[in-house]
Formats: sequence, structure tokens, C-alpha cells
Amino acid sequence: MKQWYFIHTYSGHENKVVESLAARVRDMELGELITSILLPKKPVLDVRGGKEHVSEVLMYPGYVLVEIDCDEKGKVPDNVFHVIRATPKVTGFLGGKAPTPLSHEEVDQIIRHMEEAAEKPKPKFTYEVGEVVRIKSGPFASFTGKVEEVNEDKTTLKVSITIFGRSTPYELNFLEVEKVTFSEDE
Repeated sequence: MKQWYFIHTYSGHENKVVESLAARVRDMELGELITSILLPKKPVLDVRGGKEHVSEVLMYPGYVLVEIDCDEKGKVPDNVFHVIRATPKVTGFLGGKAPTPLSHEEVDQIIRHMEEAAEKPKPKFTYEVGEVVRIKSGPFASFTGKVEEVNEDKTTLKVSITIFGRSTPYELNFLEVEKVTFSEDE
């Protein structure tokens, strides 16, 4: 019976763990027991040099998903357990010496979330009502305003800016603004 497990890795070394584990599975001919290795990622939008750029971020930093063909009792075979634990940069299974498998619903939810995120990448930053932002482009570039509404689905904000002494709402895309941070001197 196949079960999915989270293995804990050193943070920032998840890709290396996937490569190392895949090589170990191939070299030790464990492909029938370790059937899948998955590193859940999602794309995010960012602006660099005035251009939109899509990059990937980990959904679960410090973790890699592994599908293992377990014995009849649902236990991870000892040789597989030791191969995974001995992989460089792996600290262990979620659940320790008695690994805890994920339910089919949890795995389906993770995969569905990855597919939905791939269809429409979300901006790297999120905004909250009341935050102060600076407009980066358009006719009101360099104006600052306060966020009045946030539409996560459309990735737009309604920002209140002051024009000629009057507060005016202005709708902007997440990528057209940046958060304003204040130093303690101000």
C-alpha cells in the first residue's frame, strides 16, 4: 500500500535533497519502494527592473514529500527508512521513528493547491487595509496612499491618495505599488 510522508530537511536545501534522494533511489534500485518524490512549489509574481518576473517559492519550506510502498501493516520498510534518513541534509520523517503518513485528502489538497497556483501566479507581496503604499507607475507615480480595500482574487487594491487636498480612491494592481516602511526617525 502506497503512502505519502513528509521528510524534514535543512531549510534551503530542499532541491538538493530531492536530487540526492532521486540518485540514491536510482543507484540502490529502490524505485519500486520509493515511487515518487515531490517538492511542492507555487509560482509568484514579482517586479524586477520594471518588468514582471515569475519565480517559484516552496509551499512547505524545510519539507519534501515522498511516496513509499509500505508493507501490509502500513509500515515504512526498514531499508527505505534508513536510506531516506541517511540522505545528506535530511533530518528525519515527520513523526520521527514512527513516521506519520498523510491522508489521501491531504495529498489531494496539496496537489490541487499546486495546480491552482500554477494557473494564476499570485504576487509575492500581500497587502492589508490601512497599510501605506507608494505608487510605482502611471500618472500618480511616487504618490503615497492608504489601502482601503484588498481584492486578493483580482490582485487589486483600492488606494486612497490625496490630490489637490482631496482624498481620492484609485484602483491599482498589486504590482503597481510597494509597501512604505517608516524609519524610527520619522
